[in-house]
Amino acid sequence: MAVVGSSNSGKTTIIECVISGLKRKGFRVGSIKHIHHPDFAIDEEGTDTWRHARAGSEMVAAISRSEIDLIVKDDLEARLSYILDLMERDLDIILVEGLHSSIGKRPDIFKIVTAHDAEDLRQRLRDTPPPILAISGLVAERPGSVEIDLPIISSKTDGSTLVERIEEEVIRK
Repeated sequence: MAVVGSSNSGKTTIIECVISGLKRKGFRVGSIKHIHHPDFAIDEEGTDTWRHARAGSEMVAAISRSEIDLIVKDDLEARLSYILDLMERDLDIILVEGLHSSIGKRPDIFKIVTAHDAEDLRQRLRDTPPPILAISGLVAERPGSVEIDLPIISSKTDGSTLVERIEEEVIRK
């Protein structure tokens, strides 16, 4: 399931609400966060894992007692399906924040659309094919600001309804 919308429209807040709500219900939840900064790298120059990758390793796993980090040195589009397949093996649901051009355009992925206001929402909906599970984010914090034939659910005031809808429409089907 994807949470798509404009920057600072409430995507991360929705993801936090949904993850914690589904975890309380006993579901195994994973998430993927798209980072827009082109120079972002979790691996730092000079570390052992960086040295492994520089030597040619396409995947490097950094393993400690409490965490495993998988560093994949490849293009996002080339490896996104692989990462989704890997995560699906152990999880009930994967939440994707962002990646609208890859995930958000797929008709087989449920979506929650966030927006700042009514105009921003109109733009987001033009670019987002169904199935759309709900509208949320900042636009949902302003009751009556949008009239649309989709559920408008505030994660701040009605997060449990959002979680129940995801459970019924996405997980249990």
